[in-house]
Amino acid sequence: MEKIIDIGKYIERGINALERNLSFLWSAIDDGISWMVESMNDVLLAIPFWIIITVVAVLAYYLSAGKKNFTKKEGFKKGIGIATFTILGFALIYLMGYWEEAIQTTTLVLVSSVIALILGIPIGIWTARSNLADTIIRPILDFMQTMPAFVYLIPAIFFFSVGNSPGVIATVIFSLPPAVRLTNLGIRSVPGEVVEAGYAFGSTESQILYKIQLPLAMPTILAGINQVILLALSMVVIASMVGAKGLGSVVYQGIQQNDVALGFESGLGIVILAIILDRITQSIGTKK
Repeated sequence: MEKIIDIGKYIERGINALERNLSFLWSAIDDGISWMVESMNDVLLAIPFWIIITVVAVLAYYLSAGKKNFTKKEGFKKGIGIATFTILGFALIYLMGYWEEAIQTTTLVLVSSVIALILGIPIGIWTARSNLADTIIRPILDFMQTMPAFVYLIPAIFFFSVGNSPGVIATVIFSLPPAVRLTNLGIRSVPGEVVEAGYAFGSTESQILYKIQLPLAMPTILAGINQVILLALSMVVIASMVGAKGLGSVVYQGIQQNDVALGFESGLGIVILAIILDRITQSIGTKK
């Protein structure tokens, strides 16, 4: 069927214009992301694996048990399960020979999640406090969430070539919407009478936001952080198609070589990381 409206042609022209006129910006972003990823990789890989396992296991135990029940029997029962799983899971990844790839994957997830949250939470606050902004940004978020993730790789490659940078950019775009939506939802869910009471006692707009709305919305915002991290982790295999390192690249290699053992082992490593990150971030949102 012959095209009547060639939208793709105009999109391509716009991307070409951005690439020509803002090449200095894309180069600076590429350098910044590469530096962050490589620096974090170097730091984490320089630490003995058993120290990382111990620190993460203790953190998981502390967050799951809760500050008040940290040394009590109730807290012990809650925390020992996730701590044990963390130790056994990381030990299995190390013994399978994928420790370096697991660190690379963790680095990509953390860098992408931090960037997505730095962008997403302020936008979520803005949309919560402005109905006009919410009306404009909501369909953009719908577009970002429904567009197939593979499509994001095309402009990412165009602007940043191959490597970790396009993988991080595509992951940020894919994982950003939950941070905006849940921050917006959390602030809008704060009871109106609480806000009115703040105004009645002479609170300023910034005091209302930082001392009333954000603290009360924090459980919902933390749920958004959890979703951002899990969505970022789900992108690691797709990001490997543009040269991002980590367990995703091993899975992709297994697919290319039709190697069931390679694909299963690396996929198991991703599952272990996902469970550990999910439980830890959930515990942050529910700790007492």
